[in-house]
Amino acid sequence: MNKPLIFFVISFYFFCGLFVNSVMAKTYRLSYSIFFPASHGQCKAGMSWAKEIEKRTNGQVVITVFPGGSLTKADQCYNGVVKGITDIGMSCFAYTRGRFPVMEAVDLPLGYPNGQVASHVVNTFYQQTKPLELADVQVMYLHAHGPGLFHTQKPVQKIEDLSIMKIRSTGLSTRIVEALGAIPVVMPQGSTYEALKTGVVEGTFAPMEVLKGWRQAEVIKYTTNCKQIGYTTAMFVVMNQHKWHSLPKELQDIILKVNKEWIDVHGKTWDQLDEQGRQFTLQNKNFIFDLTEKEIERWEKSVEAILYDFIDKNKVKNIPGKKYINQLKSLINEYQQ
Repeated sequence: MNKPLIFFVISFYFFCGLFVNSVMAKTYRLSYSIFFPASHGQCKAGMSWAKEIEKRTNGQVVITVFPGGSLTKADQCYNGVVKGITDIGMSCFAYTRGRFPVMEAVDLPLGYPNGQVASHVVNTFYQQTKPLELADVQVMYLHAHGPGLFHTQKPVQKIEDLSIMKIRSTGLSTRIVEALGAIPVVMPQGSTYEALKTGVVEGTFAPMEVLKGWRQAEVIKYTTNCKQIGYTTAMFVVMNQHKWHSLPKELQDIILKVNKEWIDVHGKTWDQLDEQGRQFTLQNKNFIFDLTEKEIERWEKSVEAILYDFIDKNKVKNIPGKKYINQLKSLINEYQQ
């Protein structure tokens, strides 16, 4: 066989192979429900994750994002993924309190310094424990905000200032509000602005980011920096098990790689949003108070009972609460280094 003919045959089979592969490459279209509004930095981080997966899979995985709880509401997001109403979902564990007893440990007032540390802690804790409560989904990754602080309509500089004040909270943060003498009012972030504006609540317990991300600096006047009892709210990005297993392994591997990278993306985003919230509230001529050393001790003492209660109530469920608390404290220290 002469050289031109050999070249033709090789080229023919090469291009045939490319054609067959392009025809056979299936496109997987997935829906993604995010409770954050489209303008929020965490929704943007979620959208960039979806775009990165589409890019790295050469368009074989296309993810359509539905922000602002438009596909499933914040407290229905997890069930929506389990039932296949949506393929992927991002929301807070705390919005379905009691369903995730192991992951609730993350939200305890353990003194989280920032969102980067909190996001790495929650992912490592999940990997170390692999709780059965998340076995009905495929966990993509988790993330968590910086320390929750009090943002109020009247100044709070000591525990007594919180007495019978109605404070928006959610999940285990309601226990912290109670321990400090205030009245917790449970509601998701999406309802908080109007509740503050109309006086349904007199303050909120949340990270600094809500002051700009949810524009709550417009309806509060004061922030109390109580990061020494800083809690976080752990958030999930999970996928429907059936949809996950329908993906070829090579596509799963790409997604798993992106997942690991996006823990940092969300952690850094939380810290940037906290700083933006701080600047925004100061631009609105609001005030930020630091607690005195004496008050810090009082606040820390007041919330200790929450840790003991978590340990006691979980003994009957065979959940080693004390072990988990020590584990989380150790991880916080490790990631602060």
